[in-house]
Amino acid sequence: MADSSNPAAPVGKTSSTPPPPPTQPSSNVQSPQQVEAENTVEPDTDDGASANGGSDTDEGFDSASGHSASTSLSASVRDYVFENHRRYHKYMEGRYLLPNDEPEQEREDMKHAMCVNVMDGKLHSAPLENPQKIVDLGTGTGIWAIDSGFFSSSLADTSPVGDEFPEAEVVGIDLSPIQPTWVPPNVRFVVDDAEADWVWPPGSLDFVHARHMCMAIKDWPLLLSQAREALRPGGWIELQELRFHLQCDDGTMPGPDGYGYGKFIDLCMEGFRTFGINPLMMERNAELLRSSGFENVVEKVWKVPIGVWPRDPKLKTIGLYNRSMLVDALQAVSMAPLTRGMKWSASEVELFLIDVRKSLMNTSIHSYLTFHVVYGQKPGKNDKS
Repeated sequence: MADSSNPAAPVGKTSSTPPPPPTQPSSNVQSPQQVEAENTVEPDTDDGASANGGSDTDEGFDSASGHSASTSLSASVRDYVFENHRRYHKYMEGRYLLPNDEPEQEREDMKHAMCVNVMDGKLHSAPLENPQKIVDLGTGTGIWAIDSGFFSSSLADTSPVGDEFPEAEVVGIDLSPIQPTWVPPNVRFVVDDAEADWVWPPGSLDFVHARHMCMAIKDWPLLLSQAREALRPGGWIELQELRFHLQCDDGTMPGPDGYGYGKFIDLCMEGFRTFGINPLMMERNAELLRSSGFENVVEKVWKVPIGVWPRDPKLKTIGLYNRSMLVDALQAVSMAPLTRGMKWSASEVELFLIDVRKSLMNTSIHSYLTFHVVYGQKPGKNDKS
């Protein structure tokens, strides 16, 4: 967890607690250069915290999933794997460690709503000019691609994007065929691995978008190299990621051994590393874009509170979304890394998560994550007609 006496300090590595203690995670990730946040978060003077630790419940988030239908694909691609009561992708089995069942789809859509709220209603930050072809890597339920398609087709005139991209084709790729069949006419989905050889010809794309891929990508330099090759000169790439380092600005966050969610993050990071995935590589996204040959690289950072403790009504809503999303993510994020990677049993994971859930509901702890948007441009003049 973060040192609560130093708001800018990243989460330190904590020792594991029950179930069978794994090996200590190594502290081999250097903190990135600090980027000033786009927002500030002040605690509410009356957050409704109770005397027993400020527990409160989330209501009103029983969102119905509209993303259970699949695109028209062969039966083999639509097959699924079931493990510990969760459903996972069959195509390239084991490549992605999170499930793809309906609870996870609902959580992904909630996370999308939260991120759009954080970005003041925007789907992207890169200064796009009339893009003709957009690719969304790791599209998941396809909600970002669909929203982009609606906006680019002028079907949502009140959107912040509006009719900015009237001719854009939006392609979402993912290992799971969980996207809906009813989509805007300029949106389509492809089952593929973002780290496999790309099918797009050199210089054919205007915008590459990737969000929440830090728990999936093993080789970021390779992915960025392929993106640069596929982009037209002057095209843009944008990476959007939550940074899983807890921070606190007012000293209310307990030390390393006193915050269940901090222990959860440390253990999950270690579990992902056993598969060659380092979710904290996203801290180097700006550096990686520059070293991959992109220019005009910009990084924006927003504080995303956990819970309803902020004073500002908008941030209070964002905090409610974030906490609900994180609570729903506990089993989804931890089950495969801890059982497959660190050899815990499923029952040991569930027992550990009891305390983690309680810690997330404690409104007296004013912790937050940060949301990072990094974008860059391929050098050269865009000569598309």
